[in-house]
Amino acid sequence: MIHPARRWLTAALAVGLAASISLSEIVLLVLAVLAIVAALTSAERARWPLLWPIAVFSAWTIASAVLSGHPLESLVAAKTLIWLAVVWVVLRSLPDRASAYRFVAILFVATGVVAALSIVQVGVCPAIDEPTGLVRWFFHKCSRARGFFSIYMTLAGVLVVVLVMSLPLVARAARRRVTSVTTHEGSNAHDDLALSRWWLIAGWIVGVVALALTYVRGAWIGFAAGVIGCALAFRRSATVLIGVVLVTVVAVAVLPGVLDRALTLGHADDTVRDRLAMIHGGWAMVREHPITGVGVGEVKRLYPSYAPPEALRHSTSHLHNTPMQIFVERGAVGLVSWLAIYAMFFVEARRVLARIPPDGDRDRALVVGVMAAVAAFLIAGLFEYNFGDTEVILMVNALMALPFVIDRELTVERR
Repeated sequence: MIHPARRWLTAALAVGLAASISLSEIVLLVLAVLAIVAALTSAERARWPLLWPIAVFSAWTIASAVLSGHPLESLVAAKTLIWLAVVWVVLRSLPDRASAYRFVAILFVATGVVAALSIVQVGVCPAIDEPTGLVRWFFHKCSRARGFFSIYMTLAGVLVVVLVMSLPLVARAARRRVTSVTTHEGSNAHDDLALSRWWLIAGWIVGVVALALTYVRGAWIGFAAGVIGCALAFRRSATVLIGVVLVTVVAVAVLPGVLDRALTLGHADDTVRDRLAMIHGGWAMVREHPITGVGVGEVKRLYPSYAPPEALRHSTSHLHNTPMQIFVERGAVGLVSWLAIYAMFFVEARRVLARIPPDGDRDRALVVGVMAAVAAFLIAGLFEYNFGDTEVILMVNALMALPFVIDRELTVERR
């Protein structure tokens, strides 16, 4: 009974990650309960990758909240720490390689559907006159693509992670007549979810178009960094990979406003000046609270007193820079332990890559894609506090479990 339920739940999670935070949270809660029950009733030793840096980061976050000026409010704001456990929940919920690729396939398709609807959202937006009901909700603030999320930055963050993660698989598919992103040698036929290379490429291009229509420049930079990382890791496929990307980028550049927006990169416009002012104010807070920080959620209370004269906004809940936000809220120990989570992830993922046999190109593509996606998330975080965006961090943490699923399978196969 548990296995079929888990299969449907992971499928629902993939859809939720692409479209609905409420669905994601409900499914993750159920999966967490199932994972706890399975761990208590199984003789198999549970795996806890990244345990130590996550534990230190969480403990220090709680300590900084207790020591802040408003401990109770800060502790409530720190409840988002629970989403770090998504890595372990997803790892426990995907029992084998086939389930991991099935999860990726459903996630890719669901994200593609959301991307397509986002394009419609922006394209039809000017023609909508006094909408009502669901139409009003979907086309509210539709000048920039946001899909089913509340703001375009969230859609951009989700799209960057999924597009970069799937790029090596798409490039691999471009070199083959047909590819399946859900099966592996020895898996059952009923686990197949075969997609032709043209459907994969088309879905990926639709995602890039939607990303362009969010007009989020920081996300574009993160996306570019992820693409470069994939190209460096897959030199044999680099020509195909870069070709797909270049054709897509050229096609996207002709969309209304996209090229103009791209040309503003590097220009000190009002947005850039205001975010530099936030960094300046952040450093001022760090100098006064270098060890424990000001506490989670306290930036919105303190920033008005630290905002420099050149700041355009003197009220904000975050500083549009993830490392700076972590540093300000949790101090130096918090920042170091947060960086350690991702440093250990890259070390562990690199170890998994080294274990993959020469004929495991699909596994290699998945692991490299996830590594590049996490790197893209971190780069984009230099321009936006994406660690505080629940939908984005849930997506990242879910994908971070996948290399460890592959690692577990490799261990079983070598016994």
